[in-house]
Amino acid sequence: MSLLNPHLILYLLLLTVVTGEILRPRFYSETCPEAESIVRREMKKAMFREARSVASVMRLQFHDCFVNGCDASVLLDDTPNMLGEKLSLSNINSLRSFEVVDDIKAALENACPATVSCADIVIMASRDAVALTGGPDWEVKLGRKDSLTASQKDSDDIMPSPRANATFLIDLFKRFDLSVRDMVALSGSHSIGQGRCFSIMFRLYNQSGSGKPDPVLEPVYKKKLNKLCPLGGDENVTGDLDATPHVFDNQYFKDLVSGRGFLNSDQTLYTSRETREYVKRFSEDQAEFFKAFAEGMVKLGDLQSGRPGEIRFNCRVVNRKHNDVLLVS
Repeated sequence: MSLLNPHLILYLLLLTVVTGEILRPRFYSETCPEAESIVRREMKKAMFREARSVASVMRLQFHDCFVNGCDASVLLDDTPNMLGEKLSLSNINSLRSFEVVDDIKAALENACPATVSCADIVIMASRDAVALTGGPDWEVKLGRKDSLTASQKDSDDIMPSPRANATFLIDLFKRFDLSVRDMVALSGSHSIGQGRCFSIMFRLYNQSGSGKPDPVLEPVYKKKLNKLCPLGGDENVTGDLDATPHVFDNQYFKDLVSGRGFLNSDQTLYTSRETREYVKRFSEDQAEFFKAFAEGMVKLGDLQSGRPGEIRFNCRVVNRKHNDVLLVS
């Protein structure tokens, strides 16, 4: 058998990089051994400055990975030639704390220039957001490249709205080989953080076009939300996604069982026959929820587009083109 020629070998190496086959734990153990500790240190700083910020950073993994894979495209600013994902319907006035990622990137560039991708930063920071607020810790697989582009349209077409029901969510996650159990567990990311009144106005005043509130809302909780989000009020006001918004625990699922889910897409997990049993199980067994959540986050992190990428020096902008050729270090 003849030896493979050098050009074919290079092609196979490029294919391996962009399809994600090299993702592995401790990817930076030689090139940037302090990478994971630097990310966690910066996340601790962010949490001390503003407790909500770590939950906001965690959301970036969901909004990034669902849209053409985990490639940090969600971090890119718009350019004259590109409408990015930050202003898509599911992200505008919702995704935040991009400056935390900027701080992490700056610290990593200072320690290990042009080595750690923004895509990997999102994965590590999301894990740390959970671990630092009392949730599970897990080993992340790393080695991603950063996207050369972003697409507002792709984000609009893929990301679910707060009005989504369980059936829609099941079908969406299935497209990415994520099971019903994965979907319910990953919805538990709403154990920390806040949501805007904008996302629940229809539930409070016009559920399904009825002109009435969602009948499954627990009465006392509904009054609380009415006070927080009155008709005609500021819809950018935020409310807690569960009763313990700064602690990652299974309270989120307990709230769903009690009719106190903030978002329609949350509460529907308990009212739907297909997902109800998982909600009950996670509400009763926090350890099982933590295990399922960590497994789901690893699977979510495996999503990749197979497109060429780079290591960005700044997470908000694409590096200058290298004659449209992907350079692999």
